[in-house]
Amino acid sequence: MAFKLDGKPLAVDVPFTVGDVNYPANWLRLSTADEKTALGITEVADAPIYDGRFYNGDGSAKALDDTKETIDGVEYTYLGVKSVLKAQEKVTAGNLLAQYDWYVVRKAEKGTAIPSVISTYRDGVRTACTTRETEITNCADTAALVTLYSSKEDGTPNMTQYPVDPNS
Repeated sequence: MAFKLDGKPLAVDVPFTVGDVNYPANWLRLSTADEKTALGITEVADAPIYDGRFYNGDGSAKALDDTKETIDGVEYTYLGVKSVLKAQEKVTAGNLLAQYDWYVVRKAEKGTAIPSVISTYRDGVRTACTTRETEITNCADTAALVTLYSSKEDGTPNMTQYPVDPNS
């Protein structure tokens, strides 16, 4: 919550002066609504903060699907939110797999077996990535995507999680 005094912003946790009276930095937090009103302090709702993955700065939802536009005979494709999120999932999966790629190279070069815990983990990463991409694709609207990327009330995620790194 933001505050204003005489139409000017009043910062929380900063001392201020009204007339000849100096108020401590914690006064806005500790005072009642009536005490603030008596000094002419008004509460102003904070400007909404929109998640930039899903919304433009003005609060309008970004396009979910790719759009195409032809300008002077050249076709341009603008990636929608779903394509961007799925690309990010591929990067995440790639990063998780990359730390164990040396096992694959060693197997190819020397024939040394990949430990089963590593193979299982790598398979789990690929499966989780594919599932997450499907979950993104299946979202019908922006609200569904926001819910997918949020957590339930008990803190558990709505989206399929990547497996736990075997070395953690």
